[in-house]
Amino acid sequence: MMGQQVLVLNQNMKRESGRKVQTGNIGAAKAIADVIRTCLGPRAMMKSKLHTHTLRSVSSRSHAARPMGGIVMTNDGNAILREIQVQHPAAKSMIEISRTQDEEVGDGTTSVIILAGEMLAYRQALDDILEALKEISTPVDTSDRSMMLKIVHSAINTKALSRWSEMACGIALDAVRTVELEDNGRKEIDIKKYAKVEKVPGGFIEDSCVLRGIMVNKDVTHPRMRRLIKEPRIILLDCSLEYKKGESQTDIEISKEEDFARILQMEEEYIQHIYLAQHYLMKANITAIRRVRKTDNNRIARACGARIVNRTDELREEDIGTGAGLFEVKKIGDEYFTFVTECKDPKACTILLRGASKEILAEVERNLQDAMQVCRNVLLEPALLPGGGAVEMAVSKRLMERSRSLTGVDQWPYRAVAHALEVIPRTLIQNCGASTIRVLTSLRAKHTQPDSVNWGVDGETGCLSDMMELGIWEPLAVKAQVYKTAVEKKDKDGQTGGQGAE
Repeated sequence: MMGQQVLVLNQNMKRESGRKVQTGNIGAAKAIADVIRTCLGPRAMMKSKLHTHTLRSVSSRSHAARPMGGIVMTNDGNAILREIQVQHPAAKSMIEISRTQDEEVGDGTTSVIILAGEMLAYRQALDDILEALKEISTPVDTSDRSMMLKIVHSAINTKALSRWSEMACGIALDAVRTVELEDNGRKEIDIKKYAKVEKVPGGFIEDSCVLRGIMVNKDVTHPRMRRLIKEPRIILLDCSLEYKKGESQTDIEISKEEDFARILQMEEEYIQHIYLAQHYLMKANITAIRRVRKTDNNRIARACGARIVNRTDELREEDIGTGAGLFEVKKIGDEYFTFVTECKDPKACTILLRGASKEILAEVERNLQDAMQVCRNVLLEPALLPGGGAVEMAVSKRLMERSRSLTGVDQWPYRAVAHALEVIPRTLIQNCGASTIRVLTSLRAKHTQPDSVNWGVDGETGCLSDMMELGIWEPLAVKAQVYKTAVEKKDKDGQTGGQGAE
């Protein structure tokens, strides 16, 4: 045994290699792509997933345990893939690239799966694709609110939220603008940390809004504490205000009755010192809320300018937050909510969503997250590409031209990628019921004409249209990430030479 490598395998394990594995990987990848192919475009189909047992989502978009027999209805490709359970390693890898796309730019998850299902081993063409994207892209003025709203609208027009698109676009843009922070010429837009979506069932979706501050699902600790304070001074503590009760956890030896009285006095002085007892807080006209989540504490600190203190005896005047204009506790439905609003310069916010049911609110939240990611991507990289499959056809044309300048086998990856890119416009045509061959042939012909890079497929009608006139745009950051993830993923799967399977 010394110096030798020992490999212990399950008896049921078998090793496969060569062409059989590559074919299996490609087949599994295509099967996943086929599941969500009909989720692309404005005519995307809603899908329902029935849960036969309790699942707990690990996604940042949904933290609630799903009840037994619960149904999820959505046309969000990433949300659907999160609910699918697969065994094949290549299929699992496809679901992982959807998560990667979602984590990197928060959008384009359906496109990346469809493209990855078409592409095989074409990494050498990727650099030319990215270069072509930059040449085709159009710079955008991020200070132009109407233009930004058009961009966000094109992103959520395919979602269930489209009927409230004007309101949703405004909410997404306002929320992202609120949390935008520029430090030493570097922009930071952390939506996950500082733009919290709070779903409150009841009311109408039109009642949803972005607060200039923070809302938490908490009430005051004593019913006689004030629930409305203008120009509040806010202290945030990240420490326990509990104290150890002497009669149960401490041994004390006393020789006379006065000593016991002194011990009680010392305990009361300690309580007063750490401001624990509700009695003393109320007596000093201080309103207290306890057990606030650490993430909510961080948002409140950023909104009102307070500093989180870890020990009460280290509290200083500069730690107190004075940036909020109003502290208010309201009852919505059966629960109390604390609002810290009218902040002077909040760099964190709460998006309050109202709606008829939890299912509708969950779908609205998913769509709103996509819209906010689009805003974030454009603010960080202010460049746009035409949607509707226009950019895929334009890049496809350039790759075909590039392939003609190459000789031997080098030209084939370029032609294969050019053909694979057509899956996006082809899928859009299929999903709205138009003639795939006729419309796609017309689109190819259109792109041979000069100044036609903006022409793509109108996902509603299946006709050729100028995407600039329709106002259908996609952020450069999203498209670049789609191609990187799809090409690199399939390049890895296509080259796999062996696969262990039980």
